[in-house]
Amino acid sequence: MGTRFWLFPQTPTDENSLPAEVVELSPPAGSLDPGPEDDSMYVIFPVDKHQEYGMHKDRFGRDYVYLPPWDGDVYERPVADEAGHFLHYNDVDDARFHATHIYASIRFTLDVWEGYYQRPIKWHFRNHYDKCEVNLLPDFDNAIIGYGFVEVGTYVDKKDRSLSPFSLNFDVLAHEVGHGIVYAEVGMPDPRKESAEYLGFQESCADIVSMVATLHFDSIIDEVLESTSGNLYMHNHLNRFAETSSSKQIRLACNNMKLSDFAAGWRDEHILAQPLTGAIFDILVDIFHEELVRVGAISTSLEEVSDKLEGTDEYESELQEEFEAAYSAYTAQFREALIFSRDRLATLMIETWSRLEADHLEYLDVQRAMLEADKTAFSGQYHTIINVNFAWREIGMAVVGPKLPRKKDDPQSHTHSNRTVVPLDDPVPRKSYRERYDDARR
Repeated sequence: MGTRFWLFPQTPTDENSLPAEVVELSPPAGSLDPGPEDDSMYVIFPVDKHQEYGMHKDRFGRDYVYLPPWDGDVYERPVADEAGHFLHYNDVDDARFHATHIYASIRFTLDVWEGYYQRPIKWHFRNHYDKCEVNLLPDFDNAIIGYGFVEVGTYVDKKDRSLSPFSLNFDVLAHEVGHGIVYAEVGMPDPRKESAEYLGFQESCADIVSMVATLHFDSIIDEVLESTSGNLYMHNHLNRFAETSSSKQIRLACNNMKLSDFAAGWRDEHILAQPLTGAIFDILVDIFHEELVRVGAISTSLEEVSDKLEGTDEYESELQEEFEAAYSAYTAQFREALIFSRDRLATLMIETWSRLEADHLEYLDVQRAMLEADKTAFSGQYHTIINVNFAWREIGMAVVGPKLPRKKDDPQSHTHSNRTVVPLDDPVPRKSYRERYDDARR
């Protein structure tokens, strides 16, 4: 028997949000230490930790690296009950529940993807840290995985200043685990060989990791299908990432962005990721449609019209009634087809990642690796789907322009950020004689 937790599959933003549900995670009941803590990570709520991990400047303006472990006091750690479970923590106003929810979100995501890999996923920082330190840091306006740590803060809406704790946001936490998986399986590039498209690739794949993990909640599958009747291009929980309210999200998988949109340059890798994320989401939907045709739940003509109208304003008005009729008649088949598509996509992604290298990575490399993965895993069944969707996004046809200066209101880029600082970095290179002479004169 695994260890049981309460977990929100959807951020509790209002009365329409999905309620928390009981999940059973892989660590055997009774095996977790207070925190919770297992063999690969531990959660703490530090007392008076005013600075996030990563790269900082001291009072003299010199750079330094601040990394785990935290050696100060911590608030009370959640403890398992007599049966070894954590279900007695269920109050959203209790910091101990936030700690258990963070742990459950991370472990749930790892359980899902380790199931596909059929092996444990080792952290990319395993050469320096035996375990990942997971911090609850409410005043931090982000959630981020770095070298040896995950830090979880609070989303602050820029317009109405409303707060949404990332500790209760499964999407965000699964997304950060996704970064860790890609770092572990594809690698961290040499900073001198890091491409813009590698940064977008990281953000895109982290979103896909989150999306696949989310589809392992039965309640999410039901909610997505009931709200869309299987028309996955309608806005729904599946294609809205990092939801901070019932009507707001940070990114959309369902988007019309193409690589040519960045020919003049780019500022934010989250936006640069959108063409790749859109292509992969379109592949998921096409696999879903093909499976629905195969089982007789939709007609070939409906699939063809869907492909023709994809990305147009007429899509929903022309097709929604047909999807509703089909879903009403073949509800079970729609559900099975979505699960089938989820698993096919996950297999395709891990086979693709195994064929990629981090240095100088381009989206075209992803397409080529995915075609090879499809040939190995599925005998080339999705060859046409992959090529059509990457071509529609103009991947391989357009060239990404230079990194542009960051605007005042742009989100903080992760280029050489706290996510990528490692203990071996030398943040303060030795100054030349001339630089030391000028410093002395000043």
